[in-house]
Amino acid sequence: MKGKLYPCLWFDGKAREAATYYSSVFENSKIISENPIVVMFELEGIQFMGLNGGPQFKINPSISFFVFCDSAKDIENKWKHLSADGSVMMPLDKYPWNEKYGWCQDKFGVNWQLMMSPGNEQKIVPSFMFTQQQSGKAEEAINFYTSIFRNSKVEMISRYEKGEPDIEGHIKHARFTLNGQSFAAMESSGPHAFTFNEGLSVVVPCDNQEEIDYYWNKLTEGGKESQCGWLKDKFGVSWQIVPAILGKLMSDPVKGKRVMDVVMKSVKFNIEELENA
Repeated sequence: MKGKLYPCLWFDGKAREAATYYSSVFENSKIISENPIVVMFELEGIQFMGLNGGPQFKINPSISFFVFCDSAKDIENKWKHLSADGSVMMPLDKYPWNEKYGWCQDKFGVNWQLMMSPGNEQKIVPSFMFTQQQSGKAEEAINFYTSIFRNSKVEMISRYEKGEPDIEGHIKHARFTLNGQSFAAMESSGPHAFTFNEGLSVVVPCDNQEEIDYYWNKLTEGGKESQCGWLKDKFGVSWQIVPAILGKLMSDPVKGKRVMDVVMKSVKFNIEELENA
């Protein structure tokens, strides 16, 4: 698998608007390609997919994005834009763990955790929050994911200690890499109304059928298959296992519609079927 994992954001017809907005907030950003269903864009070198999926699912705070900022001016500017017409989970302020940190949900429902961390190589890091029945399973999930993906390892785990505001031993913050990319995890036993859903999924681009079969079989262990290359793992996190060439096939002016027909009837993708559409 040469291609990197990337997040898919589920929108109700506003993928283009959101991609344009984020590209104006983050440096080194651009819209890569688009069609009526999908908008591909890049923020700080991290690829995103914006999906016009309709009203069925909504993004929630169970998966958020850490944004590591180089200066006070940088974090204040991003906070001003991302919190506008959204909601503030934790105000931008000084906290014991960082001199300037804030958590907001933007006007499209995407959650951002901004913090001062000059010189971070990966400026945007997806973060999983394990809540409800998944609270207490973050370490198991991290070990599960790092066992599946190549070039992966657990970087650090910080746990709640006695007297701190959650269950002793639960993960306060963890960092790990999958396919050489940074991810974060935390858990909360509080009375949250949200948990993982299809509103925010992780896309795994595959070079061949062998890779598709491998990731599909591994990630559905204890989970469940969906459709169009989607699955849910045993922790409820949604993944899309897709051929890396899918975008190219779907945009083909001659057979793009036939490819889409194959996509819509598929559960796990078969590259040969897609190529022969």
